[in-house]
Amino acid sequence: MTVKLIAIDIDGTLLNTDRKVTKEVKTAIRDAKQAGIQVVLCTGRPFPGVVPLLKELELNDSNDYVISYNGALVQNSQTKEKIIDYTMTHDDYVFLEKAAAEAGSHFHAIHNKGIFTPNKDISKYSVHEAFIIGLPLFYRAPEEMAASNSYNKMMMIDEESVLDAAIARLPKQVNQDYTLLRSEPFYLEVLNKKASKGKAVKALAEHLNIERKHIMAIGDSGNDIDLVDFAGIGVAMKNATDEVKAVADIITASNNDHGVAQAINAYALT
Repeated sequence: MTVKLIAIDIDGTLLNTDRKVTKEVKTAIRDAKQAGIQVVLCTGRPFPGVVPLLKELELNDSNDYVISYNGALVQNSQTKEKIIDYTMTHDDYVFLEKAAAEAGSHFHAIHNKGIFTPNKDISKYSVHEAFIIGLPLFYRAPEEMAASNSYNKMMMIDEESVLDAAIARLPKQVNQDYTLLRSEPFYLEVLNKKASKGKAVKALAEHLNIERKHIMAIGDSGNDIDLVDFAGIGVAMKNATDEVKAVADIITASNNDHGVAQAINAYALT
């Protein structure tokens, strides 16, 4: 089966535990691009947090695309032309901030200019997110948030046991009206109902006239499940969760053992 598009998650997949792209993975991505394959980074990170990797991997040409915010935003890497832009409104913020507070979890909201938390006792996981994605972190009381704001992603963040209990207390409307993704034990990501990585790759493939059977997707975590499941060749990392492995066609090596390179070389460049 000819692979024409490869969608690659970043954290836990593209990057090893030192948060680096290994030489082997860089070479495989370069070879795939030179072979005419569309290589697309597909991440929960905001677009500004992906730009350094796009530059490092030379995936920032005029015919390159990137999927950020777990599929809420799909755009051309160079021109920034948007294929998908599913945001949430200030009303969504008000509802979700209150729901998180009543459920007992820390909370923050994200757009391209920063991360905004209403919690004076700022969660270490908000600090961690700001460090990983390279966006500034601000404390803002809910009443200080502008009604004109729109958000690409909101998150409940806390210790795993605290977050488990908080999720169980959420009103049914949260599950009904939004896409919920448990990307890490300490993260619950909340998106526009239309957004997910799998839906984003589907929309991009249609834009590029690429059939599902010609798509490879590689991931490791809860926010990659529908991505790996959608692809013609779904690849789970060895370090992936059991849920991702259950929907994958192939299990490759871990992110510390160049698993992305192994998958590309074995199934896209043969």
